[in-house]
Amino acid sequence: MLKSIKISKENYEKLCNSSGRLTETLNRPVSINEAISFLYKKRKLSDIAGSWKMKDKEAEKIKESLERGWRNWKIKSV
Repeated sequence: MLKSIKISKENYEKLCNSSGRLTETLNRPVSINEAISFLYKKRKLSDIAGSWKMKDKEAEKIKESLERGWRNWKIKSV
C-alpha cells in the first residue's frame, strides 16, 4: 500500500543525502524508501566505525575534551 506524506524540505534533503550515501556504500541504486528503512533498523556502533571523516586537528580536540571529562568525572557512592 502506497501512502503520501508531507515532510519539510530539510528532511527531504537529508533523506536524499542518506540515499546517495547508501548508493555509494552498496554500489547500487537505493530509493528514498529503502533509505528510510535503513535509518530505522537497529544499528550497532560498530556499523559506523571508520565512517567519520575528520582532520587530525579535530581528532586531537575530541581526544583532549574526553581526557578533560574523564579527569573531572568522579564516582559517587550511595
